[in-house]
Amino acid sequence: MKWVSPWTAIITLILILTVRIADPAFVESVRLRYFDTLITGKTATQNNIYTVNIDEKSLEQYGQWPFPRDVYAGIIKDLYDRGAGLVVFNVLMPEPDRSGKDSILAETMKTHPVVLSNVPAQQTKNEPRVPGSAVLGPEHLNIIVRYSGMIANIPVLENSAVGVGTTNTLPEIDGVNRRLPLIVTVDGKLYPNLAMETLRVATGNSTFQVKLNANGVEKMRLPGDIGIIDTDSLGRVWIDWSQKNHSVSLNDLPQDFKGSIVIVGTSAAGIANPVATAIGPVWPQDLQAAVIGTMINKVNIKRPDWAEGAEAITLILLSLGLLFLSRWVYVGMAAGAVMIVAVIPLSNLFYTHNLWLLDATLLVAGLTMVMLHAYGIKFVHEYLQKQRIKKQFAGYASPMVVELLQNNPDIIKKGIKKEVSICFSDLRGFTPLGESFGNDVKGLTEVMNGYMDAITKPVLEANGMIIKYIGDASMHIHNAPMDDPEHPKTAVQTALRMLKAVELFNETLTAKGRPIVGMGAGINTGLGYIGEMGSTQRHSYDVLGDAVSTTARLESQCKNYGVLLIVGPETHRRTLNDFFYLKLDDLAVKGKTVGLDIYTVLDLNSAEHTQDRALHQAMHVDYRNQRFDAAIQKCKKLQGSFRGLMDQYYEMWQERCEYMQTQTLPQDWNGVFIATTK
Repeated sequence: MKWVSPWTAIITLILILTVRIADPAFVESVRLRYFDTLITGKTATQNNIYTVNIDEKSLEQYGQWPFPRDVYAGIIKDLYDRGAGLVVFNVLMPEPDRSGKDSILAETMKTHPVVLSNVPAQQTKNEPRVPGSAVLGPEHLNIIVRYSGMIANIPVLENSAVGVGTTNTLPEIDGVNRRLPLIVTVDGKLYPNLAMETLRVATGNSTFQVKLNANGVEKMRLPGDIGIIDTDSLGRVWIDWSQKNHSVSLNDLPQDFKGSIVIVGTSAAGIANPVATAIGPVWPQDLQAAVIGTMINKVNIKRPDWAEGAEAITLILLSLGLLFLSRWVYVGMAAGAVMIVAVIPLSNLFYTHNLWLLDATLLVAGLTMVMLHAYGIKFVHEYLQKQRIKKQFAGYASPMVVELLQNNPDIIKKGIKKEVSICFSDLRGFTPLGESFGNDVKGLTEVMNGYMDAITKPVLEANGMIIKYIGDASMHIHNAPMDDPEHPKTAVQTALRMLKAVELFNETLTAKGRPIVGMGAGINTGLGYIGEMGSTQRHSYDVLGDAVSTTARLESQCKNYGVLLIVGPETHRRTLNDFFYLKLDDLAVKGKTVGLDIYTVLDLNSAEHTQDRALHQAMHVDYRNQRFDAAIQKCKKLQGSFRGLMDQYYEMWQERCEYMQTQTLPQDWNGVFIATTK
């Protein structure tokens, strides 16, 4: 069945790729969270950047928020007195100071350089200052992040600052900030992010440079030490959260900032809100410090343009390789496990050495689902195959044999050439039994089923395999599919037990007033070709070979010889000392020219019939030497011997001798009787 092929897992592969192309929110969120683990796993880098937090203790020291702006001026002077290299004041001041101290702050900023912040909004308030920039491809400004307006500081402060940058964020689909736009546009004008503006001022540049194309940002540059800043098409940089800054309270400042960049921001409850990031909530000033550290140290984390295509192709190739290897169950499972386990370390390796963000979740999830599909299908196929085998063989073999076939279906599918012992059996006395039922077909069927049950039970108990039922006849074998080193002996024992079973069955027939029946069987040992045979529409487990056809011929001769069992020469040779045998004839069955020594086996004690057995053997010697009168006399003496089980045989044999007396036989006659009927 094609639908149970492991290659149907290609459907799952296609579905996975389709979902990845569609990239729903859940898939994108999982991918981004995986990138978080890569980025946050780096060893920390301590930068010479300080964030000064206006916290609850600061409010206790300075009073109600917002502080009068002369207080801000004092804070800025104090920071520079303590060795600050550049002060970034991340406190928006869009309204005049209620205490009228704006001029004091403005004068302070003229002598103490300060970078101020403004905030993108729906509408513009005050006139935002446009820092210097050199833009190539300004016609493409509408492609990058745009806002409708900008809330700026009051003009006197905006114009007194050494620089002004935006404190914008652009959260991902799950609300987490991982990438920060370094530039935004408002009304066709370009504004730098606060971190970008801080570095422009700190490096002494009058402008920063941006090259745009139809896809967005192509390149961004700060002349000098910073140089090229790699961003995506929206001008975003991945934040390297291993970049660490010093965080202090406003009322607990260090004695010497040692020329560091100092970012002042609020962290008091109710004044500022933290920003969601890959490392959890952080204050806006700490976010800006991490971005500055990322650019200063030139940490170029990127998601290569070719990444998605490479991931998809890798998934396809690994999945196809896995499906190919799944034909060897354990090899495929081991290979799949190695692939899945190796993906994450490889992704980590690419990030560690190249800072490439490659999505291991697609490969892990994809390979896992393909593997589950492939081996799930194999499990279903094997389960259905076992159920089919169980259904096919439950009535023909013992539970042990059925389990063997379930665990190794190739025994059926591929077939084997093997020595087996074969037994054909046939019902005797069917005609009178059938006549006793008249038109009662159902009643006759029930009795026949009872007969088959009776003769089948000994076969199953001996772990033999019923090959077929043919009307009132049956065929079974030993030593296949289950090994039986003593299969010739088992076959003869089973046949004797079948005869006993028929005797017990006859008791039930007699109790019902029905005629009794008998059974004849032929047993032979030889090579057979065993396996599933038949057409594509109908097939069964069967055995073929010369030994099989010979066994059928032996069984058909039981009635002619007046015995219940006929055993072939190979079976007799290998069980000579196990049973009570009597030779029947040198017979060339129909279709053969070579004679076979055939025997019958009786369930008797050898010691009790030693003399009769010797006389029987002598009778055959006389027959072979053409002393037919002597053979006839011995047959008459043997009548009644062996509990009368051979009387019909001796009557037939006397007729045979009388017939031979009428024939002209050569001196070297071999005694072989050629059967003319099956």
